[in-house]
Amino acid sequence: MVVNKTVELVKLWGAYEENYPNNSLEDFFRHQLAAKAKPEKHVMPEGKLIPDINGRLVILLRRIGKFHIAYSNKALENTGLVQMEEFGILVTIYNAKNPIKSEVIYNSIMELSSGTNMLSRMKKRGLVTEYTDKEDKRIKRLEVTKKGAEVLFKAKDHVMKVAHMMVHDLSDNDKQLCIQLLSPIDKRFTGAFQRQKNKSIEEIYLENMA
Repeated sequence: MVVNKTVELVKLWGAYEENYPNNSLEDFFRHQLAAKAKPEKHVMPEGKLIPDINGRLVILLRRIGKFHIAYSNKALENTGLVQMEEFGILVTIYNAKNPIKSEVIYNSIMELSSGTNMLSRMKKRGLVTEYTDKEDKRIKRLEVTKKGAEVLFKAKDHVMKVAHMMVHDLSDNDKQLCIQLLSPIDKRFTGAFQRQKNKSIEEIYLENMA
C-alpha cells in the first residue's frame, strides 16, 4: 500500500512538472490542495448580482474580519481600551519602543487625521506620551506609559482568546498554509497603500496588476 501511494505521488509530480517545469515542490503541494477543493457551481439568478471567485474570497475575508473586530471590541470592555485599533497602536508603539508618530499611524492603516485624533484621546487617558525627537525637532515620537503597558497586557489575554476562538476549527497546519498564501498580498499592499493614496482607482488597478 505504501509503495502504491509513493508511485501515485511520483506520477502526480511528473504530470505537474511537465506543465510547470519551473515551479517548486511547495507550488505542487498547493496545487494538489486546490485540486481537492471542488469549485462551487454558481448559477446567476436573474435580477441578482453574484460575485465571482475573486469577490467571494474578498467578501469571506471581510466578513471574518468584521466578526473578529466585533468580538474583540466586546472582549476589550473594562480593559481600559475602547476598540481594537487602540490595541494595535499600543502594540506597535510597545514593540518599536519609541517610534515616529506618523509611522505608527500608517502601520495601523489609518488616515493621518483619524490616527492623530485616536492618539490624542489615548494621551488624555494616560496610555501614551508624545515628545519631540532630540535630533530632529520636526519629528514627534511616541512611548507607552506605565499605565498603558498595564492596560496592554491586560487586554492581550482577551484579544488572544478571541483570535483562538476565531480559528478554532482550523488545524495549525491549515493556519500556517493560510498565512503562507495570504502574506504576499499583505506585503504587496503594505508597500503600496500609502504611495497610492492620492491616485485614482484606475491608476491603482493598473499599477497593482502590472
